[in-house]
Amino acid sequence: MPLSAGDKLGPYEILAKIGAGGMGEVYRAHDPRLRRDVAIKVSAERFSERFEREAHAVAALNHPNICAIYDVGPNYIVMEFVEGEAPQGPLPLEEALRLARQIGDALEEAHGKGIVHRDLKPANIKIKPDGTVKVLDFGLAKVGPMSTSAGGENSPTISMAATQAGMILGTAGYMSPEQTHVYQHIQL
Repeated sequence: MPLSAGDKLGPYEILAKIGAGGMGEVYRAHDPRLRRDVAIKVSAERFSERFEREAHAVAALNHPNICAIYDVGPNYIVMEFVEGEAPQGPLPLEEALRLARQIGDALEEAHGKGIVHRDLKPANIKIKPDGTVKVLDFGLAKVGPMSTSAGGENSPTISMAATQAGMILGTAGYMSPEQTHVYQHIQL
């Protein structure tokens, strides 16, 4: 169900469509209760296992370089609205290193909690006007056992089923060579 400016989704007022992907559409919306804009990812179907995995993965993370989750509905996730642009190359070395450090910090936090992003690409990264990097879209994340260095018993526990064997997930242009090789053979 496509939404238009002025439509309501729960308490949220839709402002504009800002993107679309394999799982559904993303809208900029306004939360009148907290007087802030948010991003709402609306699933093409009811709360699927994949959508639930994304909600749990992002909710388990609290890091300045990872987009925060605020709320969930029957078929949507409400997240921090991140003002900014995806990185565009080529970048000067110092700028590339500054961005890479922040992306690495975000991934270290996720990996420490047993979460692997699996779809890291420029479209899933935003650079805020102040230069802060935010990693977005954990829709293809794989949740596994937490790292032993992740904080042990004080860390949130996440229990999720693993991806089905043989299922290929990711964006072809950003897959590892091993994944691309398997994907090409399946397509033949």
